[in-house]
Amino acid sequence: MEVYNTIGRRKSSVARIYMKSGNGTIKVNNREFANYFTTDVLQTIVKQPLVTLAKDGDYDIHVVVKGGGFKGQAEAIRLGISRALVKEDAEVKPSLKKEGFMTRDPRAVERKKYGRRKARRRFQFSKR
Repeated sequence: MEVYNTIGRRKSSVARIYMKSGNGTIKVNNREFANYFTTDVLQTIVKQPLVTLAKDGDYDIHVVVKGGGFKGQAEAIRLGISRALVKEDAEVKPSLKKEGFMTRDPRAVERKKYGRRKARRRFQFSKR
């Protein structure tokens, strides 16, 4: 029984995925998947690659995720699971790529500039 080890990133989140064949349990940071991601939207995001390939209950997945918020973490896990599925069977890559699960989303927070309140927002102007 081989364990597929991949990594997924999104914004400032980094997710390490350990996937092996099993009965479909997903653990995130040694917690149950449903307890870590409490909303249905985030649970759906994480399971999208498995649902797309109709392999929802075929793998045991252990995830170690750090950084960012819940949305970024969920999307990092999605990318990691997609990469693990491709590592296991390269023939599924076109269907996952068509859905956009194989592409790392490069968008991140723009850095703050000096003389500004945020990255682009100016300080409030006072005429008098």
